[in-house]
Amino acid sequence: MVLQLFLLFAGLAGLYFGAEWLVGGASRFARSFQIKPVVIGLTIVAFGTSAPELVTSLTAGIKHMNDIAIGNIIGSNIANIGLILGVSAIVHPLTIDMKLLYREMPIVVGISFLLYFMGWDGILSRTEGGILLGGIVIYTYYVYRVALKEDRLIEQEYEEFLKAKNNNIKKDIFLILIGLGALLGGAHFLVHAAIYIAKIIGISEFVIGLTVIAVGTSLPELATSMVAAIRKESDISVGNVLGSNIFNILAVLGISSVIQPLSVNAVSLRVDLPVMLCFSIFLIPLITWKFVLTRGQGMALLIGYGVYIFWLFN
Repeated sequence: MVLQLFLLFAGLAGLYFGAEWLVGGASRFARSFQIKPVVIGLTIVAFGTSAPELVTSLTAGIKHMNDIAIGNIIGSNIANIGLILGVSAIVHPLTIDMKLLYREMPIVVGISFLLYFMGWDGILSRTEGGILLGGIVIYTYYVYRVALKEDRLIEQEYEEFLKAKNNNIKKDIFLILIGLGALLGGAHFLVHAAIYIAKIIGISEFVIGLTVIAVGTSLPELATSMVAAIRKESDISVGNVLGSNIFNILAVLGISSVIQPLSVNAVSLRVDLPVMLCFSIFLIPLITWKFVLTRGQGMALLIGYGVYIFWLFN
C-alpha cells in the first residue's frame, strides 16, 4: 500500500510538472514564430493544461479501463468549474472583458449535451470520436480567428502572463520533450496506483476517476487559474477553464474513442453527466449577468462541488 501511495503521488507530480514544462516550452516556442499571445493563451495554454487528462484517459482506454477514462474527463470538467473557478473567484473576483469567453460558454454547454446524447447507447464509438475530433479542429480555427480581433488591452494581459526570459528554441524543444515524457510516466503510475487503491478501500474505479484522478489531472489548470487570479488577469483564469473543458470533451474523448471505443457507465448517464451539465449551465447566468464572478458566487460553486464529492463517497 505504501508503494502504491508513493506511485500515486509520483504520478501526480509527473502530470503536474510535465504539463508545466510542456506548456512553458510550447508557449515560448510559439512566441518565437510571432504568434499572438492571446492566441497562444487560448489554445496552447488552455489545451496544454489538459495534457494530463489526455494521456491519462488514453492510457486507461488502451488498458480497457473505461470507467477511469471517462470518469477522469467528467470529473475534471466538474472540478474545473466547481473547484478551480470557485477558488479563483474567492482569491479575486473574476471580471470578464473578453467577448470570446462568454461566447464560449454556450459551446461548453452544447458539447456537454452532445456527449450526453452520444453516450446514451452506452458507448462512444470511433465514428462519434471522429465527430468530436472534427469539432476541436473547427473550434481551434474559430478561436484563432476571433482572438485576432480582440483589443490591445486583452493582448497585453496575455502577453504579460506569457512573458518569458532568455528564450531559447533548443531549450524550449527540450522542455516539450521532457514534459511529454513526464506526462506519459505520470499517467502510467497514476492509473496503476489508483486502481490498486480503489480495490483496497472498496470503491469503484469510476469514483476514483471522478475524484482523485480528475482532481490530480486538473492541477495544471488550478495552478494557471490561481496565478492568473492573483495577478488580476481574470480573462486568463476563465479562458483556461473553458478552453480546457472544451478540449477535454472534443479532443481527449475524441482521440481516446477513435483509438479504442469507450463504454459509458450507466450511472454516469443518470448522475455525473447531468451534474457536469448543471455546472456548465449554471455558469452562464453567473458570469453573463454582470460579466463578473464574485467571491460569493465562487463560494457557491465550491460548496456545490463539495456536496457532489460528499455524495459520491456516501
